[in-house]
Amino acid sequence: MADNSSEEDRERLKSALWYAIGQIVDEESLNRNRNATPQFIGALTELVWTQMENVATDLESFCNHAGRSTVTTDDVLLLARKNPDLHQIMKQFIDQTKAEKGATKSRGRS
Repeated sequence: MADNSSEEDRERLKSALWYAIGQIVDEESLNRNRNATPQFIGALTELVWTQMENVATDLESFCNHAGRSTVTTDDVLLLARKNPDLHQIMKQFIDQTKAEKGATKSRGRS
C-alpha cells in the first residue's frame, strides 16, 4: 500500500511539473510569437524530471557522506561546483542571506 501511495505522489508531482512547465512554455511562446507542441512540453518535462532526480540523488549522497541526514547549503554549493558562474551566484546569495540573518539577530538582542 505504501508503494502505491508513493507512486501516486510521484505521478501527482510529475503532473504538477508538467503543468508548471506548460505554463512557462505557453507564456514564452506568446512573448516570442512562437508555437510549442504538447510533445515538446512532454519531452521538456521528462528532461527536467530526470535532472531533478539526479540532483536529489547527488544532494542525498553529499549529505550522507558528510554524516548528516539533512541537506545543507554546503551540499548545494558542492553540487554547483562544476558551474563556476552558478556557484558564484549561489555563494553570494547564501553569504548575503546569512549576513541578513546575523543582522536581524543582533538587532533583536539590543
